[in-house]
Amino acid sequence: MTLWFLFALMTAAAIFAVLWPLGRAGAVRRADADVAVYRDQIDEVARDRTAGLIGEAEAEAARTEISRRLLAAADAAAQPAIATPGDATFRRRTTAVIVLAGVPVLAAALYLALGSPQLPGQPLASRATTPPQNRSLDDLVAQVEAHLGQNPNDGRGWEVVAPVYMRLGRFEDAVKARGNALRLNGATADREADLGEAQMAAANGVVTGEAKAAFERALALDAKNPKARFFLGVAAHQDGQVAKAVAIWRDLLQDARPDSSWAGMVRQTLAQVEGTQPSQTPGPSAEDMAAAQKMSPDDRNAMVRGMVERLAERLKRDGSDVEGWLRLVRAYTVMGDRNQALSAVADARRALERDADKLRRLEDLVKELRLEG
Repeated sequence: MTLWFLFALMTAAAIFAVLWPLGRAGAVRRADADVAVYRDQIDEVARDRTAGLIGEAEAEAARTEISRRLLAAADAAAQPAIATPGDATFRRRTTAVIVLAGVPVLAAALYLALGSPQLPGQPLASRATTPPQNRSLDDLVAQVEAHLGQNPNDGRGWEVVAPVYMRLGRFEDAVKARGNALRLNGATADREADLGEAQMAAANGVVTGEAKAAFERALALDAKNPKARFFLGVAAHQDGQVAKAVAIWRDLLQDARPDSSWAGMVRQTLAQVEGTQPSQTPGPSAEDMAAAQKMSPDDRNAMVRGMVERLAERLKRDGSDVEGWLRLVRAYTVMGDRNQALSAVADARRALERDADKLRRLEDLVKELRLEG
């Protein structure tokens, strides 16, 4: 209601500003004003001549020109007005009525055409409590930042906003937030590892001395912390210690659960570092399988199964070795264990799902051995 009252006052003020000149009964005529101005100019020329500011010739020329304009203005002032006073009053009143009625009508028409009159009013309190899912990420971050500005010792707030800063690429702010969360909430392996990750991101992916120290502190609190172990492997690789990095990542994969969300990333990183080098872990090759056919059944089965079991165990720790998967599938097929071969194919597909070339090689082998269909 107050808002509409303000709008009404603003409209009345605008109408008054338009009607005020129209309501004045006696406006000064332009011609009369011109006569007064020209007479002042003649007096001004006389004063300048007396003071010696201009010569007689210049003064005479100025008086002549001003006199000509004065006569023209005097003639205009002497002409009768086109409209009578009654006509002028009628015209002013007509204009006032049109303005008085037209401005609100025009404003209402524009609002109906361009506005949203059907939208119900929304009190300020309800707008302030808009559900978070209906608000933008920037609004939510700004709200948290405003809260932390007034409550800088709210450790929970710093911990909540830190991963959002990481997502937005505001790495310096993430370092500050995670440092405050660590200081206010206490040291844990995860908080130390998160701080090191933010410091590394702020350094464009380089594991700095500060970041490495944070990862080491995390391992001191939890020797199995996966994030700290992974990034210490990255630090070793950046220092040129490739063998050490590979060993760290292989150990990490060995401890990974089958449903670990980070295992795929570790495998991918390990595969990139190792390149396309063939696996050095022993496994049954085609020659091994052919030689096994010439042995006694008991010896052959013992040899083959021992090699296959070792290969299968290694692939559970590191599934990025496509050559190992191909050998394992072939081994199960030669052994006549079709179910195990199909199980190995399913495991290989899950392990290699992000590498199209390796998956293609696996599928080619499945077609060659006619394991499916």
